[in-house]
Amino acid sequence: MATVKDFRVKEKPTWCPGCGDFAVLSALQKACANNGLEPENVALITGIGCSGKLVQHFGSYGFHTLHGRSLPSAQGVKLGNQDLTVIAAGGDGDGYGIGMGHLIHSIRRNIDLTYIVMDNHIYGLTTGQMSPTSKKGFKTKTSPQGSTEEPVRAVETAIANGISYVAQAFSGDVKHMTKIFQDAITHKGFALVNTFSPCVTFNKVNTYEWFKDNLINLDEEESYDPTDREKALHIMHEKAGMVYGTIYKNPRPVFNEEMLGASDIAAAKLDLNIPLAEKRELLATFR
Repeated sequence: MATVKDFRVKEKPTWCPGCGDFAVLSALQKACANNGLEPENVALITGIGCSGKLVQHFGSYGFHTLHGRSLPSAQGVKLGNQDLTVIAAGGDGDGYGIGMGHLIHSIRRNIDLTYIVMDNHIYGLTTGQMSPTSKKGFKTKTSPQGSTEEPVRAVETAIANGISYVAQAFSGDVKHMTKIFQDAITHKGFALVNTFSPCVTFNKVNTYEWFKDNLINLDEEESYDPTDREKALHIMHEKAGMVYGTIYKNPRPVFNEEMLGASDIAAAKLDLNIPLAEKRELLATFR
């Protein structure tokens, strides 16, 4: 049985000391080990940005794809081999900027995979520009007078579009984040985990201390029901998104099982061999 060490690699991350992504990496390694997964049965797909480096330091199969394209790549991997546990990861710029369209379609398809978004409210890799989740008035290199744009509300959007599982986690609470990752990975269907992962170098506003002072843990609220869609939307609006824990769960049919007919049939197992005569006939059409 695999342990946390089996999901580690020798190379050390190049993230800035104190970056929230260290905690995400640690929590994901622990979550996979705690769930009894083996590295050879896990595939991690990441996009571009500081968060995209996650795949370089995670001991499993992996693919570092184009900016904003982790989700379509991850969906292709899952449809190709349903036996794999597929995890996609990226940052708020990667996932809620250029990749936002892919998020919406992933939600409606409900393919069985987990998507972790490291949300630090800024572009870190390109040294501190305004991101899709930056609050209105936030000052950066690209918004020196303060952002005039409203931030993207990805979690509310996900709930409104019928996502089957959505949660938020915080890099300042690794134990809780590990549990959230475990739940998201075992959830059957598309699971989004928006993770507050502070950028200690370029974002001096949304710090660890700021999140600790403002976040509310929904999992500690006994009266909160994560299956109540209206309540989930209400609390996200009421608390301006400053909550973490399981926000909404809505089990529904999984796309890859419906498409391929049954959960034990994977496209990778299908007989795709074409007789030589048919191959030659097909090639002749392109001459």
